Amino acid sequence: MLVQVTETSLSLHEAARLLSDDPNDLLETEVELAHAIEHGELHANIKRWATEQWEGPQLPGNINRLETFIERCDLAAWQQRRHPA
Repeated sequence: MLVQVTETSLSLHEAARLLSDDPNDLLETEVELAHAIEHGELHANIKRWATEQWEGPQLPGNINRLETFIERCDLAAWQQRRHPA
């Protein structure tokens, strides 16, 4: 399946960097995003790792943090649902 990456797309890793206030919390934020994706709370174009290909800390569902893409508008809507104004 071909994933279309646009100017408005962020990798899961990039999205986590935007949301994380502390670089030490980056992995925790990536895991939170992966859980939201796995539970259908956050739409994403998902790419999964095969076990033998794994790079770095494992995320839920073997989600590849660098090749899973989230649209900025979907990320903003997810954030709004989590923290209503």
